[in-house]
Amino acid sequence: MIAITTSNLNGIRAASKKGMLDWSDSHTSDVWCMQEVRAPQDAIDAIMSKIKIGYIESENNEIKENSHENDNFTYINEVCKVKGRAGVALVTSLPVVGKRYGLPGLSEDVDSGRWIETDVLTPQGYEITVVSVYVHAGNVDDVEKMHQKFRFLDTMLTRLGELRDIAASGGNQAILCGDFNIAHTVLDIKNAKANEKNAGFLPEERAYIDRWINEYEFVDVMRMLAGDIQGPYTWWSQRGKAFDNNVGWRLDYQFATPELAETACGFVIDRAQSYDTRWSDHAPLTIRYNL
Repeated sequence: MIAITTSNLNGIRAASKKGMLDWSDSHTSDVWCMQEVRAPQDAIDAIMSKIKIGYIESENNEIKENSHENDNFTYINEVCKVKGRAGVALVTSLPVVGKRYGLPGLSEDVDSGRWIETDVLTPQGYEITVVSVYVHAGNVDDVEKMHQKFRFLDTMLTRLGELRDIAASGGNQAILCGDFNIAHTVLDIKNAKANEKNAGFLPEERAYIDRWINEYEFVDVMRMLAGDIQGPYTWWSQRGKAFDNNVGWRLDYQFATPELAETACGFVIDRAQSYDTRWSDHAPLTIRYNL
């Protein structure tokens, strides 16, 4: 049994001040994928040093390695080249046998800090590929931001096809974890009708997830486990009473290749008990896999 968590931090420095470290002490997973780290490398290192980490590797303009022994943890991150934006990370207690940075085919600075792949060995000796992903949010009032989002989604299709083919031919099973900034269906958003023309619920955005599932054969693992129920959501606006009234969106997913998805046996969305105890506007999603 392994547990994989994905969570958007909404800034690692802010999250650490609001209780993220306390949360992590009692919610240990075998793999923790993080998005919107949004900090320079020295700030990230300082915070990560407080949650048992053994190996640090990062990418700014070049890859650098800082290796030291400490409880056999591995930490990998990619810092966005645009200051204060994006940034993805992955922490694991499993042996790491491969690392790849960035989504192949994209070289714009704004696309950095959004995709890292890590090959890990499970306790049973299986090698699987875990990807931490942060997709552009987009903004219908900003043509360039929507262009960036669709460019990223288009490029993702190529890599998803490659990961699918590797898994189908007997290679690594794969799982994509992250904040995809798309609510797939009306079950994934509280106010569907009111948001049909807003970024994150546009028909052309949702069509990408249709393709990932129907054409590329990836499984929306949480939805498979939850069934056709409303929600549960993973993100709530900081405005108004959205959190208190559970007016949310499901933006955080784990998409797995079929053989890996079949081993999923339970999930938890760790929604905070109250607005003032949240350390991010997203809630962590953890799924357990019985390999």
